[in-house]
Amino acid sequence: MNREILDRLSVITEEEQEILSGRQGIDPTRYTEKKELVIDSGKMLEHGKLIRIRPHTRFVHFPKHRHNYVEVIYMCQGQTTHIIDGNQVVLQAGELLFLNQNAIQEIQPAGERDIAVNFIILPEFFDTAFRMMGEEENSLRDFLISCLRQEHQYGNYLHFQVSDILPIQNLVENMVWTLLNNQPNKLSINQVTMGLLFLHLMHHTDRIRSASSSFDQQLIFQVLKFIDENYRDGQLTDLATQLGYEIPWLSRAIKRLLGRTYKELLQIKRLNQAAFLLQSTRLPITDICAAVGYDNTSYFHRIFREYYHMSPKEYRCQGN
Repeated sequence: MNREILDRLSVITEEEQEILSGRQGIDPTRYTEKKELVIDSGKMLEHGKLIRIRPHTRFVHFPKHRHNYVEVIYMCQGQTTHIIDGNQVVLQAGELLFLNQNAIQEIQPAGERDIAVNFIILPEFFDTAFRMMGEEENSLRDFLISCLRQEHQYGNYLHFQVSDILPIQNLVENMVWTLLNNQPNKLSINQVTMGLLFLHLMHHTDRIRSASSSFDQQLIFQVLKFIDENYRDGQLTDLATQLGYEIPWLSRAIKRLLGRTYKELLQIKRLNQAAFLLQSTRLPITDICAAVGYDNTSYFHRIFREYYHMSPKEYRCQGN
């Protein structure tokens, strides 16, 4: 990370000075007015703001707590140890940790050279990012979004081990710099930057760990990534061979974990791509049909109408 940014984030804060001067534990009144330790966005954000950053508080054990906002932690230097829903997460330099509002977090004391920045974010801030990831149904996008919206069975946090992915590092640093320097139009800039960050993260699902980091979760990522990259001609037999599983077992696992068959997931991806090409290009419909993996034009027209409730031609005209 840029040296100037690190120097600014390394400055001993008033809260940290109190701790170094002998205060035992955190001062809860800095974070909430309630008895239960739920860190309040009203304490952390100025009225009307959707996002803010603050340096992570060092030198003290931070007891179990929740947030009434989405927290994103970026480890600039060193490391921090978090206990989240009973799982230990060691956040290393260059890694990201997303926590939704259900996550119960505890943090071990950080040293002076362990520099992290906390992004305090209201959920509506992500609206632009989610739109950039695609208006149409996209199973991989929906999986990531549901984790942040507290809807997913696999837990309340996402740990991205992406320290060696340069575009991701640059995007996070840009967000930190923009917020530290109070850039004009910083909200719009950072909403778009978050969208770009998500688009990059979607290409590195193998670097995601979460509450389960389980076999099931990894299988979901592998299946969805394969479909996103091979929707034109990727067959279940190809996926089974790549992963080393028997086809019947893999077929049942996909249905159990994702609620749809492999064929249904593949068809959704193909139709989404067809819809994108219809509105963003002037390619003939027959060429689009072939481009997304369908040889039978009549069949393509039928399933497109069933899914979008209009013909491909009507869909194209609707976007003009």
